[in-house]
Amino acid sequence: MIVEQIWTGNAYRNFNYLIVCPDTGEALAVDPLDHEKCLGVAKAKGWSITQILNTHEHHDHTGGNADVIAATGAKLLAHANAKDAIEGMDVGLNAGDVIKIGSTVELEALDTPGHTMSHVCVMSRTDTPALFCGDTLFNAGAGNCHHGGHPAELYDTFASQLANLPDQTLIYPGHDYIANNIRFTLDREPDNAKAAEMLDAVDAQDPDAAMVSTLALEKEINTFFRLHSPSVIAALREKFSDLPEQVDPKTVFLKLRELRNSW
Repeated sequence: MIVEQIWTGNAYRNFNYLIVCPDTGEALAVDPLDHEKCLGVAKAKGWSITQILNTHEHHDHTGGNADVIAATGAKLLAHANAKDAIEGMDVGLNAGDVIKIGSTVELEALDTPGHTMSHVCVMSRTDTPALFCGDTLFNAGAGNCHHGGHPAELYDTFASQLANLPDQTLIYPGHDYIANNIRFTLDREPDNAKAAEMLDAVDAQDPDAAMVSTLALEKEINTFFRLHSPSVIAALREKFSDLPEQVDPKTVFLKLRELRNSW
């Protein structure tokens, strides 16, 4: 499997992706907002875009669909419940569905509500798994729930699905927010040495050659995975005086998401 991460350079800091079968050159384009870059990279490398995956229905992920389809005739895949929100869907995905690319690549669909209620992530069936997570999981952060989502659903997605994936899983998010997200982690957990170390490494990174994290690293630097950290909980008590003596992980997550909304 070949993964081409495409930095759009736009104000939203989107990443687009081409996932390619090396044997056939067939490619799936993930959220190809910058259709010109996606089509240009595919042409330059001799790849053929045959499918598009939208992780969810927001325009900064679907806005390039029509142009890519017009140029390639690609089939459009998205969450089954997004059929009324994404024009021209060919395939509705449910949890466990398998997307095949060429002769060698298989991706498994995960139903991952929270950012929106019709959000899908896909996980590669490779020796080193890769997760294409749209706006559910960011490097060192979590998606907001402002436009059709719900924070309790996002917690369930993190706790019951993402946290249980293999630690070596590569993380490919829909946006480059890593530096600001790490700053939020350090605001919540000032003694997180790994986060401080990573901030120095990524603060001035070139998004055209962005660091690819792993789930193991996310568990060290992403405050939304660090729900049992005494430092995180102690800092929350300074913001929310009504927290019970024994605070559960879901409450920690929801309070962190609340703080992040205005941070």
